[in-house]
Amino acid sequence: MIANRRPRPTSGDRELRLWKVGRALTITFTTAVLVAGGIFYGLVYLLDFQEIDTTKKLDAKTLFDLVKLSFGVVAGAGALVALVVAYRRQRVDEAGAHREATRLHTERFSQAVDKLGSDSPAVRLGGVHALAGLADDAPDDNLRQTCIDVLCAYLRLPHTPDPGTAELENHHMYLALREVRHTILRLIGDHYRRPEGTHHSWQGCDLDLTGVTIDGDMDFSDARFTRGTVTFNGASFSGSTVTFRDATLSGGTVDFGGATISDSRLFFNGATISDSTVLFNGATISEGSVVSFADATVSGGSAYFGGAMISGGSVYFGGAMISGGSVYFGDATISSGMVSFSRATISGGGVFFTDATLSGGTVSFDRSTLSSGTVTFSIATISGGTLDFSGATISGGRLFFNSTTIFSDTVSFSSATISGGTLDFEDSTGPAPTGLLTAIGSPVPRTVILSQAWAPIP
Repeated sequence: MIANRRPRPTSGDRELRLWKVGRALTITFTTAVLVAGGIFYGLVYLLDFQEIDTTKKLDAKTLFDLVKLSFGVVAGAGALVALVVAYRRQRVDEAGAHREATRLHTERFSQAVDKLGSDSPAVRLGGVHALAGLADDAPDDNLRQTCIDVLCAYLRLPHTPDPGTAELENHHMYLALREVRHTILRLIGDHYRRPEGTHHSWQGCDLDLTGVTIDGDMDFSDARFTRGTVTFNGASFSGSTVTFRDATLSGGTVDFGGATISDSRLFFNGATISDSTVLFNGATISEGSVVSFADATVSGGSAYFGGAMISGGSVYFGGAMISGGSVYFGDATISSGMVSFSRATISGGGVFFTDATLSGGTVSFDRSTLSSGTVTFSIATISGGTLDFSGATISGGRLFFNSTTIFSDTVSFSSATISGGTLDFEDSTGPAPTGLLTAIGSPVPRTVILSQAWAPIP
């Protein structure tokens, strides 16, 4: 759930802040006098008048000019009064129009919510479209958010699982209600793909799908997440595809913490993550599932898989550019499946497997490039599976395996190129990674710290 969310200021709040007439007139007159005095002084200064001639007698021409000036001042004062009154009338009219729009919105909202509670799936489907239309036409952001919250709350409601064809009537009802849920998922994706600031765009709004069962597809391709929170915390993904292809995450949070991902695909391919966080903390990625950040750019943002359980699924960062951001697998358990950084370029920030456990499957950095930043397996336990740096190029940055426990010959640096950077295997136990000593050459560079059991005999 999204807690302690501050309400956004609405236009209705602003419309009530009107100055009293006396105060408005006083400020207006004072401003007018100051502006007129400034203009007069500027003209006098620019025309370089040194003094003003005085006369003891007031002739008819001067008297007439003074009369005209008096009438001009009175007319200007009247115009200012009329301007202030017109301004206040316009603001009051706008406030009245906003109240009327809010009243109509509330009436339509009540009718749409009533439809969502209908026993008929077709009527519920009408209520879904009605609420989506209300969100599009909402007079302010708070009312739009309310409509989105109701749609999300509908998805969070418990629903009866499919009883199967043995109970045909109940099976048809299940399929009909599932279509209602899938329609909500599709509408949410459609509205988030529309550019922020344009009509019918929901970008910037919060999306709370905590604990929801998502068995349909959602498409956030090309969306921009510059604020707000999108929460799939504790959600269950089953046979679904959720796509963030080419999305830009430059603010806010997308949270899959504690989610269960089975036989599903979550694509962040080509996405740009900067000043934003994508969370998979404590998520379970099981057989047949894929979480892909292929060709994504992580520059200042973060992707967290801390404490995740990867048991048969795959997490891909193949071809990704990590420059200033971080990808974190601390405390994660990889018992089968794959975590791949194949062909990735790490030129800043880091990839962290601190205290992770690799007991099966593969963690691959094959053909990757480490030119700066950090890759660390500190305090990790590698007791099975494969950790592959084959064909990697390490020309800078820092690679840490200090205090790592390697139980078998599962770490490979075959065909790797090590021409710079810092490698730390201090206090590591177990056999030396395949190809490591060949890749670093002899003598061992000062920037390479090997376990004492691996150090070549001088």
